[in-house]
Amino acid sequence: MIVHLIDGTYELFRHFYGLRRIPNGKDQPFGAVLGVLGTVLRMIEDGASHVGVATDHVIESFRNELWSDYKTGAGVDPALLAQFEPLEVALAAMGVAVWPMIELEADDALASAAAAASTDPRVEKVCIWTPDKDLAQCVREDRIVQVDRKSNIVRNADGVRAKFGVSPVLIPDYLALVGDAADGYPGLAGIGPKGAATLLTRYGWIEDFPLHVLGERRDLALLFKRLATLRTDALLFSDIDELAWRGPTASFSTCCERLGNSQLVVRADKARAARV
Repeated sequence: MIVHLIDGTYELFRHFYGLRRIPNGKDQPFGAVLGVLGTVLRMIEDGASHVGVATDHVIESFRNELWSDYKTGAGVDPALLAQFEPLEVALAAMGVAVWPMIELEADDALASAAAAASTDPRVEKVCIWTPDKDLAQCVREDRIVQVDRKSNIVRNADGVRAKFGVSPVLIPDYLALVGDAADGYPGLAGIGPKGAATLLTRYGWIEDFPLHVLGERRDLALLFKRLATLRTDALLFSDIDELAWRGPTASFSTCCERLGNSQLVVRADKARAARV
């Protein structure tokens, strides 16, 4: 089986701002929710059997206590924030495993789910659907891959090395040096992508750098590495079968009525019937 792990936060942002780019488009209370549901359902219609979606139920996480400038919900459009919980409810009603994260981030959930799924001998491949750079650290050869829907690229370990110049396991160190503007930490001034790749290729982990290489900035680099390192210990499921899609629940019809799109019910029922 192939396990599909979806970054629900990214998908919600993608659909929300995608709708705003439509000429004369108007905000719909659940427009982004419907977009994400349609995307996930399309994957199921195309044959995805085991699916999990992670969301940032609360944007802030334990990392905000480590770095005061780490990303928060400040500045996020209220119309977008208001669609997180309806999405989580709707996905569950559609019969999809969903993980709304509070203390940890959606990326931590994806990393944890990928690590857990990859230990099951029945799993042939784990696909993590997100373009986020930090998820590249989860890639393992051809077994765990990252799918960038935006550029329509599937990255295995060789793909990660080609893009960043380092192996997946060194991505936290790479991001610690170059920074991640999306997450709110700057990296180390004067070290760009090529310089970071060169240092990491030469010395390995930041912890193994000779002291003179980073000097007084070593502790800051290690802090940024801690921010960039995804947790893999979130207990999201005990058996991979919990991710199997078996069709929508009885509440999905009512849920879709509330969202204003009954066609999703027809599609979900047809997808379930096709698997009997």
